[in-house]
Amino acid sequence: MPTRTAALDRVPAPALFVVSGLTQYLGAAIAVGLFAVAGAVEVGWLRIAASALLLVAWRRPWRRRWTRHDLAWAAVFGVALAAMNLAFYVAIDHLPLGTAVAIEFLGPVAVAAVTGSGWRERGAIAVAAAGVVLLAGVTVGSDLPHDDAVLGLAAIAVAAACWAAYIVLGRRVAVGGSGVTSLAVGMAVGALAFAPFLAPDAVPVLGDWRHALAVAGIALFSSAVPYALEQVILRRVSAATFSVLLALLPATAAVVGAVVLRQVPSPLELVGLVLVSGAIAMTAARPGASGRGEPDDVLPTDPPPA
Repeated sequence: MPTRTAALDRVPAPALFVVSGLTQYLGAAIAVGLFAVAGAVEVGWLRIAASALLLVAWRRPWRRRWTRHDLAWAAVFGVALAAMNLAFYVAIDHLPLGTAVAIEFLGPVAVAAVTGSGWRERGAIAVAAAGVVLLAGVTVGSDLPHDDAVLGLAAIAVAAACWAAYIVLGRRVAVGGSGVTSLAVGMAVGALAFAPFLAPDAVPVLGDWRHALAVAGIALFSSAVPYALEQVILRRVSAATFSVLLALLPATAAVVGAVVLRQVPSPLELVGLVLVSGAIAMTAARPGASGRGEPDDVLPTDPPPA
């Protein structure tokens, strides 16, 4: 509702950013606990479907007059969003949470490198690549089964590519002026697009009230809250304000993984995380960006999906 969005606009953007990041990783940690009773993609689909229901009930998109153009953008955005999350869930079923999030950041850093023209963007992709290669090498050489490590790395590469598409499409949806409502429609389309393949195996999980409660928590923490906040943030964030906060997100994921999932990173993994965080800071800290962000001053690397 407009009054609620206006209320969010009065909250400092860094506070919204921190809440968005922490809730996403908490939701991802809860999801890992469900992988024992359902597959990663099934849990991912349940998260998307439940989040779509929450957002549609909140935004009631049928009250808005939609053009074919707006619906098409929202639908494509939603399918990219769903694919990104399904791939991410497969990845965190095989990789530590912090490692997966750090490697996934290669997507937005690549977007910054392609769309930027300065030395920061060009240097950032090299720094990020070094961090990702280090993390990937440590993962393949770790105690994880080789096939699990390879599958996890392939899945997170797909998630990174989908995240790049999400950034481009999400920017278009957010700047269009109805970001959260378009998000609700997009998530509903994304859930429906994958329903024929995943719903038959996913829905029976809800027969246990504890699993149903966990799915509701995942939907709330991983999707509904952070994605709604992102749409508010995307309209007014400036690179100068968010460069440091954005660079902390891989470390935040590593902390949540260590505390909740007991996934303690090794020294080499910490070096990889630092390299990726440095690349994020380089692409986010654009010269001349200050104050409230205008449409052309929005970060190329938005808070991550989880």
